[in-house]
Amino acid sequence: MEYDDSPTAAELADRARAFVDEVVLPVERERNDVEAVSRSELADLREAARDYGVYCPQIGEEWGGMGVSLRDALPAFEQAGRSLLGPPAMRVDAPDEGNMHLLELLGTEAQKDRWLRPLVDGDLVSGFSMTEPLPGAGSDPKMIRTRAERDGDEWVIDGHKWWTTNGVEADLLLVFARTDPDAHPYGGCSILLVPADAPGVHVERDIPHLGRGTSHAEIRYDGVRVPRENLLGPENEGFRGVQLRLGPARLTHCMRFSGMAERALAVAKAYLHERRAFGEPLAEKQGLRFEIADAETRLHAARTTIRHAADRLAAGEEARVEVAMSKVFTASVAQDAIDTAVQLCGGNGIARDLPLADFYETVRMFRIVDGADEVHRRTIARAAFEEHRPEEVAGVARFDDR
Repeated sequence: MEYDDSPTAAELADRARAFVDEVVLPVERERNDVEAVSRSELADLREAARDYGVYCPQIGEEWGGMGVSLRDALPAFEQAGRSLLGPPAMRVDAPDEGNMHLLELLGTEAQKDRWLRPLVDGDLVSGFSMTEPLPGAGSDPKMIRTRAERDGDEWVIDGHKWWTTNGVEADLLLVFARTDPDAHPYGGCSILLVPADAPGVHVERDIPHLGRGTSHAEIRYDGVRVPRENLLGPENEGFRGVQLRLGPARLTHCMRFSGMAERALAVAKAYLHERRAFGEPLAEKQGLRFEIADAETRLHAARTTIRHAADRLAAGEEARVEVAMSKVFTASVAQDAIDTAVQLCGGNGIARDLPLADFYETVRMFRIVDGADEVHRRTIARAAFEEHRPEEVAGVARFDDR
């Protein structure tokens, strides 16, 4: 399919596809377990990504990236997503990718020197610490209970978080906390940069979970002290910072998972050509061909929706509805495509010899992370009903359009 991608985007995506095909997939097949890849092996992959000209395209050159715009980088994210090793190899992996983006947007020069540059280089790992156990913040972030209070030249943080991705191995934690208890949460929360080895940071456990390749930590912050200059962005404007991070990060998530779905369908099509049953290749069975056709159609629609949302962001719009549509639709499309691939490959689909089983585990959480389906549908529905509010005539709502 042809998309309205710029020459820069197309060339970057071509290099990313070549990198994944020629470098990443051989390592994936040799190791056969993404979690068994060592740090030194990952460092080698990242060095190769630099050689191919695809390393951290989304961050500015002055901080070690390539300075490519979000819209132009998105197709490369999709190519990276064709393997679970692709995103960390190209340094476009969540949550570091979103955290680096936020640091680049809101960080001071000192913060960028200390944290952003090492993150881009892959010398540090970060986590975004926002979600809390009951009765704290989850799908409704206004329920935030973690507190940060000023004490002289320091912030003192107390709270209980979980589902902090990368939290077990993180060197840096971006902690979302209430800094003005008297204000509405939208105007009383901030983001603080917390070294993971700071006294009072207690990683309780890696929560057992579906998915491969990342930890999701439960963390307690007990009287954690950080300097006042560790405030990321303006005080009490943390919700604005979160939105600056989540909009683009949701689209990059979408592209990574669309790449995963593309690879899953490619594996299934190859299998259907090779496997014979009832006198002919499975690829000749009309029912199976139609399943592939439906999956390809929906994946094309998802890719188009993501690009449309990215265009709106590039135009300076908030694009909350477009991003919400992209996220909820792509999550469903990717899950269905991967499920179809597993089914069509039969026993091979559930074996670890192919990547499909790992993909199947990992894709399910995409309908929850970065906003559950229901949250995004709420955003879409609110806009739909506000745009078409019925006129009030003599106290009776009109519902006809005659």
